[in-house]
Formats: sequence, C-alpha cells, structure tokens
Amino acid sequence: MSLTVRPIVGRRAKITALGTYVPPDVITNQDLEKMVDTNDQWIMERTGIKERHILAKGLGVSDMCTEAAKKCLAARGIEASEVELIIVGTVTPDMMFPSTACLVQNKIGAKGAWGFDVSGGCSGFMYALQAGVKMVESGAQKKVLVCGADANTRMTDYTDRTTCVLFGDGGGAVLLEPAEEGEIGFIDYVNEIDGSGGVSLNLKGGGSLNPSTHETVDKKWHYIYQDGPAVYKFAVRKMAEATTKLLERNGVTGADLGCFIPHQANKRIITATADRLGMDPARVIINIEKYGNTSAGTIPLAMETAREEGKMKKGDLVLLAAVGAGFTVGTTLLRWEI
Repeated sequence: MSLTVRPIVGRRAKITALGTYVPPDVITNQDLEKMVDTNDQWIMERTGIKERHILAKGLGVSDMCTEAAKKCLAARGIEASEVELIIVGTVTPDMMFPSTACLVQNKIGAKGAWGFDVSGGCSGFMYALQAGVKMVESGAQKKVLVCGADANTRMTDYTDRTTCVLFGDGGGAVLLEPAEEGEIGFIDYVNEIDGSGGVSLNLKGGGSLNPSTHETVDKKWHYIYQDGPAVYKFAVRKMAEATTKLLERNGVTGADLGCFIPHQANKRIITATADRLGMDPARVIINIEKYGNTSAGTIPLAMETAREEGKMKKGDLVLLAAVGAGFTVGTTLLRWEI
C-alpha cells in the first residue's frame, strides 16, 4: 500500500465518538407474510433481510437522533452544550420546518449550537458527514455532531410487496473534532448526483409541486415509489465506480482496508461491489438482516456493527459508500482513530 494523504489547508478532522439507536418494535418476515403476498424465503433470497425495526406512533426522527446523540456524547464524555454545530441527514424529518437539527438541538440541550438538515436519500449521512468534516477542516468549528436517521416505515405502502419488505427505521450519530498531531482521520471522498434518476425512486406528494390533497393521498403519492430494476442497476454500477475511483486516487486497494461499510439496501448490491474491490468477504460489514434499509441510518448502524464485531479498530483504513434517491452517490475513505 502507498497511501496518498491529500494535503489540507487548515487542520484534519476525525470521528471521536459514535452512538446509534433503533426502536424496540420489530416487523419480521413472518409478520409481513400475514400482511402481503410474500414469504421469508423470497425476501431473504432477494434482499437478505429477516427483520426491521419500526418507530412507535407519536415519535419522530428527531427522537431517534436524540437518543443516538446522547449515546455519542456520553461515549466522548462531553456535555451537549459543547456541541457547536448539528447536521442531520434525513428524508423523513418530523415536519417540513423547523428542521430536525433544530428539534435535536432543543432535545439534547445544545445551547448555542447552530445546525441544518441535509436531504440526500440513502446518501444523506454521507453528505452530512462531509459537510461536517469541511467545517472542522476549515477551522470554523471544533465539535460537530452529525446524525443520519430515517423513519422509512412512515412512507412505506404495506400493500406493495416489492417495497414494504425493504425498509426499517433507525439511525446514528458521530462527533467530529480536529485530529491530533500524527492522526490522519478523514482522507478523501467522492460524491456525485444524477438527477435523471429521480423518476426511478421518489415520493411525489407533500412538496410544493404536489401539495397534500385528497387526490395525492388517493394516488398513493405519499408512499415510496421505486423502479427496482433501474435502482439496482444504477446502485451496482455507481457504488463500484465511485469506490474504485476513490481508492485508486489514494493509492489504496481493497486488500488494504480494515473494513468496507456500505449502505445496507440489498445484500446482492453489497456483495457485487465487494467483489469488484477484491474485498475479503469477512471484512465487508453486512447487518441488513437485522435492520433492513434504514436509509441515512444504515452507515452509522453498520459502523456500530463493525465495532461490535471487532472489524473496525484504531488505525484501520475504512471505506464508507452509499447510493440513494436522486440519484445520489457518496463514498468516504478515512482512518479510524478511536
């Protein structure tokens, strides 16, 4: 390996703490068999999912972010009042406004912090992460809380057998701070959007183009619409292309990575990308069986799984990658410094 660490004007950024949260209620494949024409074998063969968590009525994404943030800050041993900026990646905010970041700020007591939301589909956490990294690298902020969470079950049509098996609720949070002398932290990223893919994965109702009416409800425009084959084809191609580009320009191969943490949308997409990178399957983090696709929540949840399984240790090179609605693509290479 000949790792090429790009120069940074200012200081480097690193992750100093991680916290995650999933609701306690679970929907299994057996539960779905009673709701729609499907079965456990069909779901497992096509997605790799066995169960997914569901957020209780009366709670929102801000509540999941709040729980994850509290765990994150406790792991770092700091008070919420020390957080300077909160960035939330989500496509299922509690409401149109105020932002989820505002709600989280109030709930954790981060007095004096500012913040905003990022909409990047399943790449939402990746985009929020890079926004936070740049804030730290520039010297503008010293402590940035980045959350990624979605309540996908809130916009899932449980009469649509092709989509209702895929989605679950959950999320996580990381704390970004300046790296210490000799630490590398964040190395590089490749992000991309392709708006032509919007017709293949979207939620049409509720915005300024199609405000909520009886007609939009009747047309089911407030549920996720997905052209499965089109999304699958794009995800397999672009996740492989973006990760390969990122590794090559930094002098890294799949064999050099401590672990690969991909967005948990479909097990077949993950394995196809890992094969392209020449990754040892044992170092590819897959937890989709337990959580399903939690959109912006999948990367932090998979990071927690990597730590629990001892596959992400201090000093490891870690590759993160996601593809989402938009279409959006996000990849990040970092050295784990915790």
